Amino acid sequence: MENAKKSSRFPLWAQILVGLFIGVVIGALWPKIGTALQPLGLAFIKAIKMIVMPLVFSAVTLGIYKMGSDIKQLGRLGLIAFVWFYLATGISVLLGIGLNEVFHPGAGVALQATGKIPQNLATSIDWAKFFLDIIPDNIVNAVANQKIIPTLFFSICFGLCLGAIGEKAKGVVNVLEGIMEAMFRLTKGVVATAPLAVAGIMAWVFATQGGKMLWAMAKLIGTLYVGLLIVMVVFWVIVYFLGLNPFATTKKVMEPLLLAFTTCSSEVTLPVHMEILERTGIPNKVVSFVLPLGYSFNLDGAALYQSLAVCFLAEAYGIPLDASSLLTILVTTLIANKGTANVPAASLVVLAVILTSIGLPVEAIAILAGVDRFMDMGRTTVNVFGNTIAAILLHKFGGKDITDEPANGGVSA
Repeated sequence: MENAKKSSRFPLWAQILVGLFIGVVIGALWPKIGTALQPLGLAFIKAIKMIVMPLVFSAVTLGIYKMGSDIKQLGRLGLIAFVWFYLATGISVLLGIGLNEVFHPGAGVALQATGKIPQNLATSIDWAKFFLDIIPDNIVNAVANQKIIPTLFFSICFGLCLGAIGEKAKGVVNVLEGIMEAMFRLTKGVVATAPLAVAGIMAWVFATQGGKMLWAMAKLIGTLYVGLLIVMVVFWVIVYFLGLNPFATTKKVMEPLLLAFTTCSSEVTLPVHMEILERTGIPNKVVSFVLPLGYSFNLDGAALYQSLAVCFLAEAYGIPLDASSLLTILVTTLIANKGTANVPAASLVVLAVILTSIGLPVEAIAILAGVDRFMDMGRTTVNVFGNTIAAILLHKFGGKDITDEPANGGVSA
């Protein structure tokens, strides 16, 4: 009882904030120690990634299995999800373009490459390959290589087939429920070490990438964070009109938001994010459907960054952006943001695709690379909160009549 009181007085998200502050101080004042602390963060990220694929497979398969008897319900959820994904992405892209027109962060910038472009970076999307890659030729290999979209595809197909074979599926379903429950339990143990890991990550970031480059690109970074704040305000307004308290909702998901901010990885937040949303009363069926899908296709912070970064680079190179160029940026970002969901270095690939489409050199990406970590922290956080909004919307408009059976293996409200 005493431990529970102590925990509520100093919750995990507050511990993570303390770890973040300590890490920044160590990295700024003692860079050698900060650099040496990187393994703490890497170990934490590897431990979470160890959990993600078994959890995605079991949760999505079970969610689809339980909805398998009602294909209309599944179709309705899918339709609402993708309408919201594209609407939110479109608004984010327009906001990025608009902010560049207001603040002009690239005006008068002395261009200097600050980082390296990944080798063999794609500058266009091979759509035939993209759609073929969705179908895994070896599901074990897809899981081993952390390929979420092929795993999602197999899980959806497997879940539908389990729903179709009736009683014979019970044994498999029981195993999957056991796996999911075990993954949630394992998540609690790993996430308990988050404050220490966050301190290590932030110490390393500020020891190796802080200071000079941050100030050199401060105007672009500042403009991006203004945009991310506007997106968050829009999300809070939506939450308010859905009848929920925006700040209470944000506080509930503070742990995954802080993990996203410090690790720059949406994947790392997935297990704890799923558990928290289920605890708030959103059924496991809805959460396990929308979150893995959203982490691949609903990247609002990334879309804002991509459109703003391209406009920044165009302005820095002295290339005027007329109406047709802005339309090209809007359409290309809207498509490429989804089309590169299962591609490594997705944000950079999207930037390469857009730069190529408006005639800018791909090498311009290297200008942003030195400070990308500081921008990645904010955009990943907004990506995660955007998926919280997606889960709430789907529950309100597509899943109000959805309930979980007592033996669902998830966390009840």
